Amino acid sequence: MRIALLTYSTKPRGGVVHTLALAEALAELGEEAEVWALGRGGDRRFFRDVSVPVHVVDCPDVPGETVGERVLRSIALLRAAFDRSGYDVVHAQDCITANAAGPCVRTVHHLDHFTTPELAACHERALVEPLAHVCVSSAVAGELRDGWGITAEVIPNGVDAARFAAADGSAWRDRFGAYVLTVGGIEPRKGSLDLLEAHALLPEYPLVIAGGETLFDYRGYRAEWEARARDLGVEPVVLGPVPHDDLPGLVAGASAFAFPSTKEGFGLAAMEALAAGVPLVVRDLAVFRDIFTGTALFAAGPGSLAVALREAVTVPSPERAAAGRALAARHTWRRAALAHRAFYREIG
Repeated sequence: MRIALLTYSTKPRGGVVHTLALAEALAELGEEAEVWALGRGGDRRFFRDVSVPVHVVDCPDVPGETVGERVLRSIALLRAAFDRSGYDVVHAQDCITANAAGPCVRTVHHLDHFTTPELAACHERALVEPLAHVCVSSAVAGELRDGWGITAEVIPNGVDAARFAAADGSAWRDRFGAYVLTVGGIEPRKGSLDLLEAHALLPEYPLVIAGGETLFDYRGYRAEWEARARDLGVEPVVLGPVPHDDLPGLVAGASAFAFPSTKEGFGLAAMEALAAGVPLVVRDLAVFRDIFTGTALFAAGPGSLAVALREAVTVPSPERAAAGRALAARHTWRRAALAHRAFYREIG
């Protein structure tokens, strides 16, 4: 099969990581997979080398552009550039690319509730118009079924477990000491304010925050977060996007990995932490209970998050660590690619 996989960015966000790894795994099975993406801010390539053909569509920054305007322009640019002729499967990984691609398979990584009218409309169309749907967890598939009456194929994410299991975190531990890490940047969906409040309750462990490239404008939330950090008298280390080759060591060096997201479809970054043998603390969500029970500690608000993080750092659990490594090892991209290929053939 000749397969086009579409993603909205070249930056290291979870959906983009998924797109690239799935495309490469499909190619290893003998399929002809290619990736299409929007290159924002002058990007001409992805955050890492990619072993399949890529098509990066220029999407220059426009000063003063609103989120709604950016969404509509992104859809228009990709729609104008994307040539679907010759592809047996067109697979969009987000609402922007699903709007641009036309009839397609759509992966619903998680469901959002947007207030920006253009984005809300984009999100709705990308749910109801695709030919077929994939979800990365049964929890998200249940939301899609209950809210829209849509049945989706459940195909969990893969994870490059060996890359994280082999990582050396000593340089990062030398730099920060015993630190708590989160990956995903500072934004509402990542529970950043709750994590900040929790950090103030255990300031002896530096909080390190990596990642954060996104299409959306979270400057207001970021300003609120920074003001609250000043009020609390804490100074988390905000690294921003971390080079691809440096990320496994950063994860492996952490004394605990915090993942207090309020909305997720799977939790790829959390699974990478388990692969590295790092104690994991996640928010008590149904999707995380489905995936991480027996491998993580669960928390709700800032107080319980602080308690769980302290336990993760100070009370080793060889049982959870072993279960976490085993869980990550089972979620291979080859397994995900085999399931996708079977689904593509099933839907014709």
